[in-house]
Amino acid sequence: MEIVPYHGWANNLRLSNGQVELIVTLDVGPRVIAYRLLPDGKNVMKNYTEMLGGRGEPEWQIRGGSRFWLGPEDLTRTYYPDNNPVTYQEIAPGAVRFVPPPETEYGVQKEMEIYLSPTGSQVKLHLRVTNIGSEPTTLCPWGPTVMAPGGVEIIPLPEKFPHPGHPSRAKSPADYAPNQQVAFWPYFDFSDSRFSFGRKYIQLRQDPTKGPTKIGLAHRLGWVAYLNEGTLFVMRFGYEEGANYPDNGGNYQSFSNEDMLEMEPIGPISTLEPGRYAELTMSWELHSNVPAVHTEAEIDAVILPLIHRN
Repeated sequence: MEIVPYHGWANNLRLSNGQVELIVTLDVGPRVIAYRLLPDGKNVMKNYTEMLGGRGEPEWQIRGGSRFWLGPEDLTRTYYPDNNPVTYQEIAPGAVRFVPPPETEYGVQKEMEIYLSPTGSQVKLHLRVTNIGSEPTTLCPWGPTVMAPGGVEIIPLPEKFPHPGHPSRAKSPADYAPNQQVAFWPYFDFSDSRFSFGRKYIQLRQDPTKGPTKIGLAHRLGWVAYLNEGTLFVMRFGYEEGANYPDNGGNYQSFSNEDMLEMEPIGPISTLEPGRYAELTMSWELHSNVPAVHTEAEIDAVILPLIHRN
């Protein structure tokens, strides 16, 4: 663990176990601005070079990397400008807590905890938001991660079952019930060639020639992945049955435009009394030398063994 410069910022915390490296901004954020395999792996996250090194801006900056947002999305609290210095504290070997200034205008305090495994590439992120105001507040923690351009996202789908055909052949009422929830934003286009909606997977390819698109899902399978230039980024997160998730009940959203692809786990909506908090946990891992995949059979053969390895 050491303080290092990064593209114009003098103060950034570098975490490494010799196999993987993370860089977390301290002059702004906190943002996990870089995540890569050592010794010479590329940063899997998008960086907006024109915004690196800046601080103190009055408006929110995307900058890139992984950030801590609050939902449901609005144009005020969600886009609170995280452009001021962050404090940090080592809470255990390989584990650090980052604390930005309180967002007193909205009565909340964010914290980001990062746990780096002693070996391998696994990283656990724990996001916590506390109501420090005097009145209840309704929100959900949100962890968008901006991925570098040029890759393909892989989202697994629930197992398929044949239609029972007749009520007498149904084993339970659930055999006739829907088991998938998908939300489409107004700028989504069903003819968009970036998407492949298959039997087992949704694939979303980042395309530098195309503008915004977004989908959301109630995602119970626990993982999504992004394959880019031979490096596979895996994100894992949970789903709470019966919880009140935003945007038609989804705990996962994915956005892409001409610059990047964004992977966005989001927690349930809750109303926090003063002093109470809400949390969101996810984990990441990286795999190298992964060949390109195009078909569902190739995803089964190449990607699934890596997913189930951990």
